[in-house]
Amino acid sequence: MRSVEKYTVEDPSEFKIRLLHWAQQFEDVVWLDSNNYSQQYSSYDAVLAVDAFTSIRTDYHGSFDKLKEYQEQTADWIFGYLSYDLKNDVENLVSKNSDSLNFPDLYFFQPKKLLLFKDNLLEMHYLRMVDDEMEEDFKLIHTFPDCVDLSHNEDSPCGKVKISLSITKDVYKDKVKKMLSHIHRGDIYEANFCQEFFAKDSCIDPLQTYYHLNDISKPPFATFFKMGDLFLLSASPERYLRKEGQKIISQPIKGTSKRSDNDSEDKKMIEDLEKDPKERSENVMIVDLVRNDLSRTAIKGSVKVEELCKVYSFKQVHQMISTVVSEISSDTSPVEVLKTTFPMGSMTGAPKISAMQIIEDLEESKRGLYSGAVGYFTPEGDFDFNVVIRSILYNETQNYISYTVGGAITAKSDPDKEYEECLLKAKAMREVLEGL
Repeated sequence: MRSVEKYTVEDPSEFKIRLLHWAQQFEDVVWLDSNNYSQQYSSYDAVLAVDAFTSIRTDYHGSFDKLKEYQEQTADWIFGYLSYDLKNDVENLVSKNSDSLNFPDLYFFQPKKLLLFKDNLLEMHYLRMVDDEMEEDFKLIHTFPDCVDLSHNEDSPCGKVKISLSITKDVYKDKVKKMLSHIHRGDIYEANFCQEFFAKDSCIDPLQTYYHLNDISKPPFATFFKMGDLFLLSASPERYLRKEGQKIISQPIKGTSKRSDNDSEDKKMIEDLEKDPKERSENVMIVDLVRNDLSRTAIKGSVKVEELCKVYSFKQVHQMISTVVSEISSDTSPVEVLKTTFPMGSMTGAPKISAMQIIEDLEESKRGLYSGAVGYFTPEGDFDFNVVIRSILYNETQNYISYTVGGAITAKSDPDKEYEECLLKAKAMREVLEGL
């Protein structure tokens, strides 16, 4: 079905920049970049999929069944996303909050052209109808710019972006207090509460914005996604779910602290995060939720916690990450594994359904693609998906820019500290958009 050519690339970092510039000519683009972050579960350093041959675009009604049919019939590489609002397909839930981005609830496409990076080796997997363009494309990519200007251009037609808040600090604190009352009453143990930051009647250069955001954070699950006039620019540090053969891997993040330029202070921040009872309890609660979700498709006794509350360091923050794995039988549909674990526990809470109901009631904006997942299926039915956080969403036609941040609310949460954590998580996106 696909022709494959392999090329050695002398300078992968420069070539990747050229490659993403070249990709902008296409209506459908998915770029996934690990930023050379060393991780146990990884197939490629970077992946580029462009130019849809077939696609599926739907709202949440029957979405997972439609995706299962599309994935099985295509039996090829497909790339796309699951929005948070697919929760309404999994459970008896609704999404009533305002939505100014207007992304479809689910979108996947089969790319005509697929490029896979590992070390300095580039594999080009082209559908037969375009495989005569491989050599020409490889040469053409070298003619594109190999550098990025991250300075803010004063002559840009977009001008400065002015960020507005969907809720004030006082309203945020009141809503957290309401969340805490649910916890103290025993309705939930934990819930992820989010707020939107946005700019109306504003525009950005999506590619330059992505480069700037990625340069600040250098995360292992960076994404540039384009679907016509809709863009996702993501600096996500979190994996949602990965399938390798019959093994399923989930790596939820719960627990965040800032970094310091001073080495001894930075080391102390790691130690403090490792010992913080609130952050550890947040993480352990979500690990229990993930174990329960994975058990729904797992072979009995196969769900295991490989790593609990391990602190990893990124450019801007330290994060507490756990790794939970399971084994599934060979006849279990890969889409069924996604359906029975979605949305991811790190972005919902526990118990999951009650948390999602309370979240919907207290949040002001529809989450949409935020706290959903972007990734791909292989022809063999393996998959890898990130969690859409630390991300900027952009509707070019509507001139609407949005980013959302949130945090886990537990019985030990302090509304002022939760608000500070939100601002810490929002810092990179705000810096990129406002040029602070």
